[in-house]
Amino acid sequence: MSKIKYTKTELKAQNDALKRFERFLPMLQLKKQQLQAEIAAITARIDEVTARETAARRALDAWVALFAEQDEALDALIRVERVNTGTSNIAGVTIPIYKGIDVARATLDLFATPAWYDNAAESLTAILSLKAERLVLERQRELIFHELTTTSQRVNLFEKIKIPECKENIRIIRIAIGDEQTAAVTRGKIAKGRANQPQQEDAA
Repeated sequence: MSKIKYTKTELKAQNDALKRFERFLPMLQLKKQQLQAEIAAITARIDEVTARETAARRALDAWVALFAEQDEALDALIRVERVNTGTSNIAGVTIPIYKGIDVARATLDLFATPAWYDNAAESLTAILSLKAERLVLERQRELIFHELTTTSQRVNLFEKIKIPECKENIRIIRIAIGDEQTAAVTRGKIAKGRANQPQQEDAA
């Protein structure tokens, strides 16, 4: 607990601080709830995209077998050139939003290339797109989780330290001021009694 002065000025400062903390705390608690909800929603989205990516990879197994027969590398067919993203703001956190991918396709000899190459390329592009989307979603969750950690720390600081500390300081200062006022009244009575005592002796 920080050192405090037992004065009315300090009492006002502590009361003002308490009001400020009590005003900010509900906003922090609401932000914490929003961040938790966003993390849950993003996690659900990641699970969905991951499931679709896994299913697409299984579907690609047939193409992999055909490529093996052709002695070709499937991953040489398509290459991701750029992942396109935008930005959004969630509870004060700037996060990337997946927009799509730009891919480069290998130049093929239309006469020497089997017709199923195009289908394989489309399937592979879909997988690469899902993977890119999953990575962007994971980055979203990482950024929001970091903000959640910071917000949770601030909520705990206000709830468990700052607000109780202010309340205790206010209690102690009020007691000290009350004691000082009582002592001042007592001193006043004693001084008044002493001031009246010579008059009483003169009257006698």
